[in-house]
Amino acid sequence: MTSSERLSVIASQTAKTVSGLDSDSSVADGAIQPAAAWDRVKRRLRAEYGEDVFSSWFARLELDAVVDETVSLSVPTRFLRSWIQAHYIDKILGLLSAELPGTAHIALNVRTAVARPPAARDAAPCPKSVGESVAAKPAVPFLRAVETPAREDDLAGSPLDRRMSFEAYFIGRSNALAHAAALQVAKAGAADPLPYNPLFIHASVGLGKSHLIQAIAHQSEAQGKRALYLTAERFMYGFVAALKAQTAIAFKEKLRAIDLLVIDDLQFLAGKSIQQEFCHTLNALIDGGKQVVVAADRPPADLETLDERVRSRLSGGLVVEIGSLDEELRIKILKARIEAARAHHANFDVPDNVVAYVAHQVTTNGRDLDGAVNRLLAHSALSGSGMSLETAEAAIRDLVKNREPRRVKIEDIQRIVAKHYNVSRADILSLRRTATVVKPRQVAMYLAKSLTPRSLPEIGRRFGGRDHTTVLHAVRKIEGLVGKDTGLAEEVDLLRRLLSE
Repeated sequence: MTSSERLSVIASQTAKTVSGLDSDSSVADGAIQPAAAWDRVKRRLRAEYGEDVFSSWFARLELDAVVDETVSLSVPTRFLRSWIQAHYIDKILGLLSAELPGTAHIALNVRTAVARPPAARDAAPCPKSVGESVAAKPAVPFLRAVETPAREDDLAGSPLDRRMSFEAYFIGRSNALAHAAALQVAKAGAADPLPYNPLFIHASVGLGKSHLIQAIAHQSEAQGKRALYLTAERFMYGFVAALKAQTAIAFKEKLRAIDLLVIDDLQFLAGKSIQQEFCHTLNALIDGGKQVVVAADRPPADLETLDERVRSRLSGGLVVEIGSLDEELRIKILKARIEAARAHHANFDVPDNVVAYVAHQVTTNGRDLDGAVNRLLAHSALSGSGMSLETAEAAIRDLVKNREPRRVKIEDIQRIVAKHYNVSRADILSLRRTATVVKPRQVAMYLAKSLTPRSLPEIGRRFGGRDHTTVLHAVRKIEGLVGKDTGLAEEVDLLRRLLSE
């Protein structure tokens, strides 16, 4: 059911719709329109919390029904429902009560989508002409994730993607060591000594670290081990929810009863108490002979927001990096993706010279390679012509043009800015508000926002746990000053060049 259809049901249930009433109006014959009231509530949430928070938690929140004193809302995932229930439900109830007098309860549900059976998806016909719509069909259905639902008794672990197995992992010079270590950890028997504990895999985005650690979890579960895969965000939510529900002891006991703990995106782990609990869990599992596998975007020593004890414990195991994909490996990945696409689009054919060209041009990560195949497939289906170097060049132009020459880290920005202004990095992260510290801090925040893909809340966490509004204020202030102060503009330009070298 679409959003418009759902709102139509709401209107019929409440029997308060008046013909000809403008959609922005809230009152008709003395009755309040639920749809218009809900729109106003969402606008107030956006204005109060900002675009970043709204997009993360409220954008997919939809109104389903109004029955007596209860308003039914829905979200697409259980995690989103749990987070809103724990952090924002009272705020939403207050706003709804103001817009819909008489509202006393909110029923927050998870929307369910009925998927076509695999056979129906596989039988989807290829577009026969340019005039046939292709929007309703995924361009490359083999890239769609198939998830294993989280189990309630497993602390609501993050879902595993069934595609991410060792068999589907392509090996090259850049990831051979990480693959070998992961395979040895996954195949270790219950009585075998743990070869690498903890195993810490780090790599930039899209290079296969999540694939590898999920493959470990799959293999371990196949051997009868009790494995738990969690993102850092999910671990944080589970701990906070346990504290809120006063079930922290049960949470810890369940967490430490597993055989394998897999944590992804550890760089997002934040909060002193949460990091302490993670450290205790890490120690308890390792001392108890349980395997721990961790993935992050940089090595433990560079995770400066983590407690020093956590970094030390993580560094005590095997730390292995997945490097950039070499050209031979990129060709392997492209050929596999093209072959999978051909199973659904029989006329899709990419010559070897085009594959080699794409592999040479798209060097960033595996996700960009997937995007390249999607673009090649779309050009082939829509134009109906063969694939040549010229069409391939046009298809992937945006991937090549937007390629970043160097990945800038927030830690690099803080270090270079501190050196330029003759202050320490600790000063920038501190609570000091003297002019000699505030200016470098605001410049560093501005550069972090403009040179990295990090969100405002994440930048705030990297700058001593500050709120995202503080970062936004700094960014806007420096933006305004750069346009007026020639000296500051030159300083910022110099810092940009130093960071790009």
